[in-house]
Amino acid sequence: MSSRPLSLQSLPPISPTTTPPRSQTTLKPTLPAHNSTAGTPLYISCATNGSRSRSRNRSPDDYRSTLQALNSKGRVPRKSLGQHYMLNSDINEQLASAAHVEEGDVVLEIGPGTGSLTNVLLNAGAFVLAIEKDPYMASLVSERFASTERFKVLKEDFVKCHIHSHMTLLLGSKKSLDDPMSRYAKVVSNIPFNISTEVVKLLLPMGDIFSEVVLLLQEETAVRLVQSSLRTSEYRPINIFVNFYSDPEYKFKVPRTNFFPQPNVDAAVVVFKLKQAADYPRVSSTKSFFSMVNSAFNGKRKMLRKSLQHICTSIEIEEALGSVGLPATSRPEELTMDDFVKLHNLIVKI
Repeated sequence: MSSRPLSLQSLPPISPTTTPPRSQTTLKPTLPAHNSTAGTPLYISCATNGSRSRSRNRSPDDYRSTLQALNSKGRVPRKSLGQHYMLNSDINEQLASAAHVEEGDVVLEIGPGTGSLTNVLLNAGAFVLAIEKDPYMASLVSERFASTERFKVLKEDFVKCHIHSHMTLLLGSKKSLDDPMSRYAKVVSNIPFNISTEVVKLLLPMGDIFSEVVLLLQEETAVRLVQSSLRTSEYRPINIFVNFYSDPEYKFKVPRTNFFPQPNVDAAVVVFKLKQAADYPRVSSTKSFFSMVNSAFNGKRKMLRKSLQHICTSIEIEEALGSVGLPATSRPEELTMDDFVKLHNLIVKI
């Protein structure tokens, strides 16, 4: 099935107080959507609610222009890629502000989409390296920012690419002898919710490359990573991991109405200030440390003297727990990161 490209210029402008006629509120993709039913055209509807159509200061990355960009490539958001596009440039400005992005900074952006956040980062004077898995969106942002030398997009899956190598080469070419902080880049991204944990696990140990990581995450994930308390079911190995490599801070909530398509959950911005290796908790081996932590949590509600028996005997574990001031019946959800570090250094023999 073929479809004729739609010219948005033929649509009348939306005034601050006028809602467009219903007959003009659907935009047809220039190509059949990847998930449309054969023989059935799929339409993307423009907003007709007051908050969007009556915006006084329409940004270049609002609802209408997002649809225009998607239609230019015959695309619709792909659920399998977790694509939810930001419609509020104020949120993008706050993301950049949370990372203190300024002229000369090198910024990594994961999943630039239509380039709404990219545009804000470039306007702040940053050099942006974007990683985009969707080849159509990579092409879109490449064309949009073709006139600047401060933007590069790689068509790769972030969780599989060699980001450390990419950033090392890039920082080497941008390094300033006068500014020691030029050794470090920043991450500012509105990432797909379905890869949040993978992204966090990949980025946080890279304190030698990044000074801070600012991510727009599903709100539940943001709260769990930053605010989970001891003796709760939300307290998991990922909390130990996050605090081992960074100082996290929950910044602000982003209502779901700011995205297209609208997700079923709200989002939130988290800033991770990355630690340098010299500031990590002192353990003989990070690999063995996190292996121990994961083992401790594998047995739900199990006492550590049971779940860690593959490392040493129950009696040795009880003695080690006593040495750090913890009862012999301790469970993993009752230990802080510092407790785990002390326990590891007592029972793990490298």
